[in-house]
Amino acid sequence: MRRWIPFIKKHPQVAVVRLQGAIGTSGRGGLSDRSVAGLLEKAFGSKPAAVALEINSPGGSPVQSALIGARIRRLAEEKDVPVYAFVEDVAASGGYWLASAADEIFADSCSILGSIGVISAGFGAHVFLQRQGIERRVHTAGKSKSMLDPFKPENEEDVARLNRLLGQLHEQFIGHVRERRGEKLADNPDLFTGEVWIGQSAIEVGLADEIGHLVPVMKDRFGDKVQFRRFEQRRPLLPRLGVQAMQGAMSEIEERALFARFGL
Repeated sequence: MRRWIPFIKKHPQVAVVRLQGAIGTSGRGGLSDRSVAGLLEKAFGSKPAAVALEINSPGGSPVQSALIGARIRRLAEEKDVPVYAFVEDVAASGGYWLASAADEIFADSCSILGSIGVISAGFGAHVFLQRQGIERRVHTAGKSKSMLDPFKPENEEDVARLNRLLGQLHEQFIGHVRERRGEKLADNPDLFTGEVWIGQSAIEVGLADEIGHLVPVMKDRFGDKVQFRRFEQRRPLLPRLGVQAMQGAMSEIEERALFARFGL
C-alpha cells in the first residue's frame, strides 16, 4: 500500500550486482556478457540511488570483459546512476576491467587488484607424439591457419604474430584503464606490466579509491535507512548430465587455475 501514498518518503535503494568467477567460461559460475546482461538491465532499471558491484574475479576473456564493462557504462549513463565497485578477494586482469567500469573502486585491505596485462597459455606435445610414433598431418589453405599448433614444433614467425596480437589487446586494456581512472593513476613504470597490488598499495598507485566495504560505505553515502536489493546469477537446482557436466567440470577447473595464480 505504501507506494500508493505519495507523501510517504521512500528510503534510497542500492542495487547490488555480484560479479563472481572467471570471465568468459561456460561453467555454472562463469561470467559473460550474456550471463549478466539481464541482471544488469534489471539492476539499473529498478530506479536505484546507485548500483554496487561486488567483484571477485581473476579475469578471463578480454572480449567478454570489454562487453560487460561497456554495458555497465552504457546503462549508468542512460539511467544517470552512479556505480561503485567493491573488490573482495581479487579483481585482476579482466576482473579489474570490470571494476574500472565503476565511478569509484573500494577494496578490502587484503584485496588483490591489477594484473593489467594479457596472457596466452598453451602446451606443446610434439615430442611426445614423436616418441609414440604418431605422425601429425595438417593441411591448410592459408599459411597462418595452423598457427601455434600444439602438436607441431613452435616457430618464431608464429610467436611473433601472437606477440603482436597480445600487444594490441594490451593497448586496448591500458586505454580503458587510463580512460576510466585518468589522473588518479600514479606515474609508476610497473602499472601496466601485469603486476598486482594489495589493498592500500593499490590505492597509492591509483587502482582503487578507498579501503571500504559495501554496507558501511553505502550507508555513509545514502544514510542509515538505505535499502539493498540483490541481483545474482541463478544456479541450476540439479547438476547437468553427460557432456554438459564434463564441460562444466572443465570450466570450473580452469576457473580454479585462474584464482590459483593469486594464491586463492
